Amino acid sequence: MGLLSVSSVMNTILAVVLAITILLVMITVHEFGHYAAGKILKFKINEFAIGFGPKLFRRVSKRNGEAFSIRLFPLGGFCAFDGEDGEAANENSFNNKAAWKRIIVLVSGPLMNYILALLLIIIAFFAFGQMTFKVGAVTPPEPAYAEYCLEEGDLICSIQSRGIYLTSDLMSALKGKSEGDVVKMKVIRGGEKRNVEIKLRGDCDFKNSEEVSKLWNALGIGTYEGEDGKSYWAVGVESCRFGFFDTIGRSFVYSFRIAGTIFKVLGELLTGHLGLSAMGGPVTTIKMTSEIASQSVQSFFEIAAYIGVNLAVFNLLPIPALDGSKVIFCLIECIFRKPVPRKIEAIIHAVGFVLILAFAFLTDILQFARC
Repeated sequence: MGLLSVSSVMNTILAVVLAITILLVMITVHEFGHYAAGKILKFKINEFAIGFGPKLFRRVSKRNGEAFSIRLFPLGGFCAFDGEDGEAANENSFNNKAAWKRIIVLVSGPLMNYILALLLIIIAFFAFGQMTFKVGAVTPPEPAYAEYCLEEGDLICSIQSRGIYLTSDLMSALKGKSEGDVVKMKVIRGGEKRNVEIKLRGDCDFKNSEEVSKLWNALGIGTYEGEDGKSYWAVGVESCRFGFFDTIGRSFVYSFRIAGTIFKVLGELLTGHLGLSAMGGPVTTIKMTSEIASQSVQSFFEIAAYIGVNLAVFNLLPIPALDGSKVIFCLIECIFRKPVPRKIEAIIHAVGFVLILAFAFLTDILQFARC
């Protein structure tokens, strides 16, 4: 094995370690959110674990009997509340606490994920600037489009008065427009902000979030040939800095836009506009995260924040076994003054957990079949 091969293997290992670190930190922060809220509201906690599987380290507090453990597989973790999965005699057991207190504990995990993600976005925006789409090349325009086209080097700030953070923002702003329509854009050209008008070169009848080729074609973005001989769209990203308060505001908006894309993708899945092959399970997530996180420090912060917002939103969905579903059961108890039988609730969550695992591995299999 040559030096180049050894270097390549080491870089791959480092990238995977970075990805696993991001996931482990996000999961640990999530569980700590549950733990902190539980301690404040005086819930009895049996164990707080980092990772899952066989125990590598375990320490039990002599004062309150709480156990802290580090486990073999670093892609999980849990905060085990006493009596969480059934009836318990202790007044401080999970299901013996008031429903509103349980809701606070359940929501605190996703909330901690979001707070950490927002903090990472703010740090990244102040330290490096906001990643902005940069036009690498444009398709030579016809005479009718000559005065209404983007130029090489343009940084796209907004379109139709909508701030641009993700490709989904561009697609949302242009959806339904036709070839020849003129749209207003704000770009940074030659270091100066300019208001320009762009005549679309294609229809924007996007069926799902994956149809970015239609987007770039409509905006007149050119292509280039990669080292692998394939054709790629000539659009990249470049950091753009803003003032203090503008940066804070943009950080919040960016976090909301990330959350919005999650709901959009779920909607496309439910309506059949997007196939399961577009999703990814744990293996795909680690692969994607490792590729992005290893590119730069800014990319590391960006993907960590993206995963944090994803975890926050996903865990609040009303899917059995997730925090959102458990919140629904607590609300039912509040409304009807009587809980759903604990055994039935436990069965529902157990089935949900199995289905989530099956779905995750199915999407990974479809991803590999797609490659």
